[in-house]
Amino acid sequence: MATTPVSRSLTRGGAFLITDSTPEDVFTPADLTDDQRLIGQTAEEFVTKEVMPLIPDLELHKEGLIAGLLKKAGEIGLLGGTIPEEYGGSGLDKVSATVLAEKLAGYASFAVSHGAHAGIGTIPIVNFGTEEQKKKYLPKIASGELLSCYCLSEPQAGSDALASRTRAVLSPDGKNWILNGQKMWITNGGFADVYIVFAKVDGEKFSCFIVERGTPGFTPGAEEKKMGIRGSSTVPLFFENSPVPKENLLHEIGRGHIVAFNTLNVGRFSLGAYCLGGAKNALAASSRYSKERTAFGKRLCDFGLIKAKLGEMAIRTYAIESMIYRSAGMIEAAVATPGGGASTADKTLQAMQVLEEYAIESSISKVVGSETLDFCVDEAVQIFGGYGFHEDYPVARAYRDSRINRIFEGTNEINRMLIIQMLMKRAMTGVIPLIPAAMKLSEEVLAGPSFEEPATGAFAEEERVLTQAKKIFLLAAGTAVQKFRDQLAEQQEIVAALANIVMDVYAMESSLRRAQKASAARGAAGAGLADAARAFMSDAMDRIEKEARTALAAVAEGDALTTQLAVLRRFAKHAPVDTIAIRRRVAEAVLAQDRYPFEGR
Repeated sequence: MATTPVSRSLTRGGAFLITDSTPEDVFTPADLTDDQRLIGQTAEEFVTKEVMPLIPDLELHKEGLIAGLLKKAGEIGLLGGTIPEEYGGSGLDKVSATVLAEKLAGYASFAVSHGAHAGIGTIPIVNFGTEEQKKKYLPKIASGELLSCYCLSEPQAGSDALASRTRAVLSPDGKNWILNGQKMWITNGGFADVYIVFAKVDGEKFSCFIVERGTPGFTPGAEEKKMGIRGSSTVPLFFENSPVPKENLLHEIGRGHIVAFNTLNVGRFSLGAYCLGGAKNALAASSRYSKERTAFGKRLCDFGLIKAKLGEMAIRTYAIESMIYRSAGMIEAAVATPGGGASTADKTLQAMQVLEEYAIESSISKVVGSETLDFCVDEAVQIFGGYGFHEDYPVARAYRDSRINRIFEGTNEINRMLIIQMLMKRAMTGVIPLIPAAMKLSEEVLAGPSFEEPATGAFAEEERVLTQAKKIFLLAAGTAVQKFRDQLAEQQEIVAALANIVMDVYAMESSLRRAQKASAARGAAGAGLADAARAFMSDAMDRIEKEARTALAAVAEGDALTTQLAVLRRFAKHAPVDTIAIRRRVAEAVLAQDRYPFEGR
């Protein structure tokens, strides 16, 4: 099966499964401008100088500290990235916003608070607010004079957000919406001034409102006792006959789901960037400690199994970094308006459409980012040994803080479901030609193995493996769709297996294209990236084969299953890679710098 030549379809969300790309198509950290790097440096310095010294007090939840830090961040322009310049923000491009999120990850509680304010607490007004609402709130949100938050979850409505019980009815005089209900797990809720609240008008029409602190009948509850991100504010909210001015309806009655889900697309992508920064920090801490601690007369870093951990942490971090910056580059390229003459309203509409276009990639960013960070902090604790279990060492906090990322912004289970549901919807509507690609694959399978001349070149085997991985997805997904059709969503275990394949394919291609681009630009200096890509792709192909086998065994049986598995084995063949040697080389690069070794490359 030959994939589709590069064309306009390459830019569609999810199209990576059936299209060819080139290294030049893919944005990488090496493509960052000096201005974008300066934004990252400014954010990193702020966290290092202003936030880190206060961590002991922040962990004890000393009142006013996190809010004060957000306001300080606003004073130097770190809160207005998503806000257009005409409303007091800096209107950062998507790549710059990604750099900013990554570099704020030095202390997770601050990163979470920043995202709740400057991300999901701001974007609803930017994208859906009236001109009056934007002028009233956005300049003060950008400066930090007003702090914001996003209020969707409820005690009985977490992942199932549309099951909200909070109600809104119009007052008899028609001047106010009267809100009654409760919200749960609201980040920044204890100190925010502006609350983006979702409620059902007349108990039926899911809608969105801007609620201000001090509204009668509106009360933030006590701070939750959390396992991690203890420095952030997380509270329930209570509404008892709370009057909200009629003009504070955000967007349209009954269209709150559009506000909620478009905002979450942004939040999911940004969360992946925050997790990327966290993974790099865990790796740096692990490297330093492994050189300081000795056992059996040797430094920890001299043991093979410790090198294996450091190497694998760096390799997985390389993969998620490659994916996130590739996605950021695609989103930014799609948002950019030719000629630059479009109005702010037009640009906002275009930005919303683009974010919806890349909802699949945003979910991938969230899931892979959070699970990569979880892997890295877990390995960090293991490297630290008993001290990793002690609160005096930073990896204990990082371990606790990381766990929430797989839950909020839509659980990873929900996001796995969404990845496949969105892909199937795009396939059925012809937005991306998955169905013709699957039909072409069926013809190839029936024709039997081909005997083409083997490809040549530095990355020939990796190119072949990538093509085969995409075929495996089409094989497994096509078989599942044929059996279950529009009931596939009910087969959640199969859907999750398919989603895992999709995520690994995107990571494989992003890692490979970045390595190829570095090799072309820097020759032997790009060898480290090639190592990381090869090790990741080898292991990913093993995972993809396993997930496909699991899915096929749940779909077919007897002779049909035997045939499908024979095809799978043919597609999944790949040359053995000495991943032990690669991890050792990558670990040595980590230890030489005491940090993630592919920074900016």
